Amino acid sequence: MLVKSAESNNNIPMSLSKPKPRKLIHQRRIRPNAYLREDGLWDIEANLTDDKAYPFPTLQRGILPVGELVHDIWLRLTMDTDLKIQDVEASLQITPFKRCPQIEANVTRLIGLKIKSGWTQEAKARIGGVAGCSHIVELLRPMATTAIQAIYPYLTFEQDGTFPVTDSLINSCYGFAADGDVIQVLAPEKYLNKRDNS
Repeated sequence: MLVKSAESNNNIPMSLSKPKPRKLIHQRRIRPNAYLREDGLWDIEANLTDDKAYPFPTLQRGILPVGELVHDIWLRLTMDTDLKIQDVEASLQITPFKRCPQIEANVTRLIGLKIKSGWTQEAKARIGGVAGCSHIVELLRPMATTAIQAIYPYLTFEQDGTFPVTDSLINSCYGFAADGDVIQVLAPEKYLNKRDNS
């Protein structure tokens, strides 16, 4: 259903309940995409932008007009099919402070990391705090899920939509509940029938 947005003149899909009267103040967009390269590696690329819906005063750039970007930050992680980072590139195209782009090269400290449980803590240890940019660190989580959503299905999904089920997938969310219909079809040997255990 299309609902007229109170914040703009555009029609946008609205699946939440109708909000109370309000006005837009801040808008953040995070857009991660995954690309399979000709050499077999994967580029996971993300862009983060911020803008304000009011004239925004800044220390070094003056007052930004409505809609002018406060941030425009790009990050590319190049990885193999095992989710190990082979190369990294950052571009801080628009920032509130002139000094921010000086840390772009530090992202290469992520090379060698593998996306797995706990990897964001290691990434923060390498490029967090004054060694990096909080927005770049923020991009790592959606980029990791984008990598998993891109690489794993591309390599493992069959034409009928079935795929191998790992133990870590079981009970990771409602859809993959051990006693649910999805696991019953995908991994009947791991399916837990509550009625059989009662």
